[in-house]
Amino acid sequence: MVTFVVKRSAEREPFRREKVIAGVRAACKNRPVDDDEIEALAVAVENELAHGARDVTTVQIGVAVLDRLRELDEVSYIRFASVYKGFENLGDFEREAGLLTKATAPKQHRMGKGEPALGARRPSPS
Repeated sequence: MVTFVVKRSAEREPFRREKVIAGVRAACKNRPVDDDEIEALAVAVENELAHGARDVTTVQIGVAVLDRLRELDEVSYIRFASVYKGFENLGDFEREAGLLTKATAPKQHRMGKGEPALGARRPSPS
C-alpha cells in the first residue's frame, strides 16, 4: 500500500523517503551523524507512517522525524525544528532548547539522608 502525504496546500503526493533523508541530512550537516544513521531514521519514519492511515500529513512526518532526531543528535534536532516550525527569532530557539533540555534531562533521584544522589560521587576517604 502506498502512503500519501497531504501537504499544507491540501495537495497529495506519494511519500518519498528521499525527501526525509534530504531534510535530515541538511540538519545533520557537519555533525557526528553518519549516512547509515540518517537512512535508518528515514526507514523508521517510513515504517511508522506505513502502519497508520493511508494519508499522512506533513505535520505527522515532521513530528516523527523530530522524535527520532532528539535521540540521535540534539543540535540536528534544533536545526530541523527551526525550519519545520518556522522559527523567526532567538526566542523561538530558546524555547525549543528549553523544551529539549526538559525532555531529555535525567531525573534526579533523592536517596536517604546522608546518601548521595544517583550518579553523584561519594567523597573519598582521607
